[in-house]
Amino acid sequence: MNKEITMIRLSDRNSVEGVVRVVEVQDGVIWLQPEQTSTCGSCASAGQCGKGIGSLARRNEARRFSIAHQNGLGVGERIVVGVAPRILVKAALIAYGLPLTTALAAAGIAQSWFGGDLATLLAAATGLACGLWMARLGARRLSASGELAPRFLRRAQPGESDGGKSES
Repeated sequence: MNKEITMIRLSDRNSVEGVVRVVEVQDGVIWLQPEQTSTCGSCASAGQCGKGIGSLARRNEARRFSIAHQNGLGVGERIVVGVAPRILVKAALIAYGLPLTTALAAAGIAQSWFGGDLATLLAAATGLACGLWMARLGARRLSASGELAPRFLRRAQPGESDGGKSES
């Protein structure tokens, strides 16, 4: 049992972290909402943030996620959650790499068999559609296994943001 605790701590240290706020506690589940990072508002699109389709409140609501209730956490508390980098890479490869690979492979095969631009374009679109479908299945599998679920790491320290870095 001691080995298991050590393994958990080692994986926690290597997690990609984020600071979240507890927004609701109910029936053994806590609902969390990511905090806006200190760099938010400094990109080239800062003037467009908060505009467009949907209200800010609705977009924030869509960003909510849940984890199993941790004893002693209450609404308004800030905590740090983490996901293993290996899982993030796996999810990115499924979401982006798989559709791109199937689109390029289908286009390459069509180009070598038929040689025409229209056939290559149609094959690339079909390959992309198949890749997106396969990515959706892969994402469902990752989600169902719980691998993508953030894990509670610790309570956030005052001033802590961006996964452990203090604001200046």
